[in-house]
Amino acid sequence: MENQTFTISVYSENNVGLLNRISGIFLKRHINILSLNVSESEIENVSRFVIVVHTTEKWVQNIVGQIEKQIEVIKAFYHIDDETIFLENALFKIESGLLFDEKQIQNIIKESNSEIVTVSRDFFVISKSGRRSEIEELYQNLKTFGIMQFVRSGRISVSKEKMEISALLEELKNKQI
Repeated sequence: MENQTFTISVYSENNVGLLNRISGIFLKRHINILSLNVSESEIENVSRFVIVVHTTEKWVQNIVGQIEKQIEVIKAFYHIDDETIFLENALFKIESGLLFDEKQIQNIIKESNSEIVTVSRDFFVISKSGRRSEIEELYQNLKTFGIMQFVRSGRISVSKEKMEISALLEELKNKQI
């Protein structure tokens, strides 16, 4: 089987220590997590982990199975890139003088569909949302001018197909009643 990029979505209760146990599942298999994001989900009191890995489908199936064995985990899914809509976010902090002295920076910002989120006497901050390759391209374009600080978020993702997590939760809730 060939390695490819998978996005794993894990719906869970928000309990202390779960992130550590989930990351341990990857550690035991020597699989590097490329991106990790944890946030509230569309379901009240349910968190969603979005984990990106590069491995084989067999390994990702095994990992999802192990993740689902965790008591707090409600359900885990995995998707290939073609089955999801995904973005990353990045912030670039640049010296303020360059914004006015280097007209090329203004063109780079405009052409990359980025936006300036703040300007101060000493620096300005550019925000960019998009695919990793778009953020990497902007990084390379700004690198020659000097980047004071840079940060990129983990992938955020929604599936193209309907995920039956809400129906599953409703079914579990009805069984408890």
